[in-house]
Amino acid sequence: MKMLFRLIAVVCLSLFFQAAQLAAQDKPAAPKTGKAKPAAGATKKSSAESAKAAEGDATKSDSGKADSAKNTDSAKNKDPLENLRFRNLGPAVGGGRVTSVVGVPGKPNIYYAGAAGGGVWATQDGGLSWKAIFEKESTASIGAIALAPSNPSLIWVGTGEKNIRNDVVTGKGVYFSPDAGATWKFMGLRDAGQIADIVIDPRDPNTVFVGVQGHAWGPNAERGVFRTTDGGKSWQKVLFVDEETGVSSLIMDPGNPLVLFAGLWRMQRHPWALDSGGPSGGVFRSVDGGTTWKKLTE
Repeated sequence: MKMLFRLIAVVCLSLFFQAAQLAAQDKPAAPKTGKAKPAAGATKKSSAESAKAAEGDATKSDSGKADSAKNTDSAKNKDPLENLRFRNLGPAVGGGRVTSVVGVPGKPNIYYAGAAGGGVWATQDGGLSWKAIFEKESTASIGAIALAPSNPSLIWVGTGEKNIRNDVVTGKGVYFSPDAGATWKFMGLRDAGQIADIVIDPRDPNTVFVGVQGHAWGPNAERGVFRTTDGGKSWQKVLFVDEETGVSSLIMDPGNPLVLFAGLWRMQRHPWALDSGGPSGGVFRSVDGGTTWKKLTE
């Protein structure tokens, strides 16, 4: 009996010691105090990387400055008109090619346009819409439009376009509107044929010069430069070369209305060809308001 008790006691002690060893193995290790010192190689590597990063930042900064300077130079050299694009403003069905366009200084939305076979058109909104204002006159072929500098409501129109094509339409003289195109009145020069230009004295709207090209298909006497000083009640032929030579261009010096230049051109249209040029043409100048003219030779 005593042997049995001793055996049980030995087994219990053995189990107790095994449990104590297992508990000691499962217990976590205590944390270490203090900071670990980095290895010497790691310290050198970190310093090199920092230097490289600083060098990269400096390079990026220099590159950014260079790009900024480049962009500034590019902006200075940029063409301010590179984005300008022309578009058709009309009138969409204006009667063929446009022969003359005039605007009102200080009012950029108001324009008048004349067509080879479509009369005169006006816009009040910068070309968004157009209105025909010469519908009831005896011809629809327009050669020139001029507004009086002193009053843009005074409009002069020369009929008969100056582009001598084989489909050219003959004009019927000069017309005048005192009310910005609301009404028109015939002012003479019915046999002019084609009219190239009209200029108006900025000091006096009653003084008007008309450059007449003449008949396209044959000679006629009503060609050259005509002047009125009474608003079209009477006309004086102030420059005439011959019945085959007419005016292709007429301008007034904007700084001195006494000085005018006229280009004269000998021409005759045939259905199959254009007879153009000759010694009678050239550039003529007047320095006394159109009273006398001299051909420029040098």
